[in-house]
Amino acid sequence: MSTTITTADVVEAGKGSSLTQAVLTDWAAKGTPKQREYLYGLLMDEHASRRHARQVRLLKAARLPAVKTFTGYDWSHITFPDDYSRDQLMNLEFLNTAGDLVFYGDVGTGKTHLGCALVAEACQQGIPARFFTTAGLVAQLRRAQEAERLDKELASLAKNRLLAIDEFGYLPIDTEGARLLFQVIAEAYEQRSLVITTNLEFARWGTVFGDDNMAAAVIDRIVHHGRLLHFRGESYRVKNALMK
Repeated sequence: MSTTITTADVVEAGKGSSLTQAVLTDWAAKGTPKQREYLYGLLMDEHASRRHARQVRLLKAARLPAVKTFTGYDWSHITFPDDYSRDQLMNLEFLNTAGDLVFYGDVGTGKTHLGCALVAEACQQGIPARFFTTAGLVAQLRRAQEAERLDKELASLAKNRLLAIDEFGYLPIDTEGARLLFQVIAEAYEQRSLVITTNLEFARWGTVFGDDNMAAAVIDRIVHHGRLLHFRGESYRVKNALMK
């Protein structure tokens, strides 16, 4: 390590630690170059350790079915909007504006994989995120409601900057389940980002909610700050199936 570590370097490395800036400045200024180098290394290692612990904690809390990454991902199935690029997606720019994403298209073309990868990337960046299947989210909300802790459950969900809702439209939802799901989506509007994967075009979302007006209200919120990515092609699982 360089022996030209300054007091300012030590103070910067100590940000986020339990030490105050005044104490860091005082002791770094008193120290010799070697002592400042030692202190700097200690603080940087502590920062890295805390960052790693947070990443592990967030990944566990995200409840991913499998941790996925962008490495080796096949982007050929996806059609992006003209004003939106792969790099913008991978950099999680949409989180900065509480933007939403809808992954729409054929089964087995990588929608769930990409949703998982986005949640995992958010966790790696220290951003709280959760992954649900639609059926799993509705069931969790229903249990919370029955236990009279729905408000606490919604508050817990609200701590996440990204919620991925997978397999929207794959299973029917009853009236109460639709209302609970609507509440999550409505409360996320302009507050946090949603990634929704589905094989249903917007015109059929009313069949999921059992109410065209509720579906229209959901779509209205999502499209305002959202983008639609089209997934087309042969199912990866069918293409690589052992059963021919």
